[in-house]
Amino acid sequence: MSGSAFEKISGRAWVYGDNVDTDVIIPARYLTTSAPELLAPHCMEDIDPAFAGGVRPGDIIVAGGNFGCGSSREHAPIAIKASGVSCVIAMSFARIFFRNAINIGLPILECPEIAAAKGDEIEVDLKMGIIRNNTSGRDFSSNPIPEFLQSLFTVGGLVPYVRERLGAQS
Repeated sequence: MSGSAFEKISGRAWVYGDNVDTDVIIPARYLTTSAPELLAPHCMEDIDPAFAGGVRPGDIIVAGGNFGCGSSREHAPIAIKASGVSCVIAMSFARIFFRNAINIGLPILECPEIAAAKGDEIEVDLKMGIIRNNTSGRDFSSNPIPEFLQSLFTVGGLVPYVRERLGAQS
């Protein structure tokens, strides 16, 4: 997510169930690097071998409960973001994944009622917390992304945000 405005996003859904752990998001055998461009081709490889070759920029992961459980590796949200995913919507997130996603600038929304099938067209207004499954015609709501996090996502994560803020104070 880049640019100065916090815009709406839309993309195709990649749907996964409950307890998707960081070991299937990015298998441990690829943790010899943290380079996004080297992690992305292996994202979701052990749960969905077609993901890396089929994901398009802007696509959205929709998942069940406890998404991102397991190891506390930052590599998991890095791999997801680098693969082109614009947002992850889950019924719930593991706490450490939630924090790591925010730190690297990957928008995430918790929505206990979310429902989608693979390939559904999803539209998300992160600012308002409105999720629309354009394929099924159903609307869902989530807590909107707070304004201070909107700024963090717009610049690409915590480190760029801090650099920008420190530069503004010089």
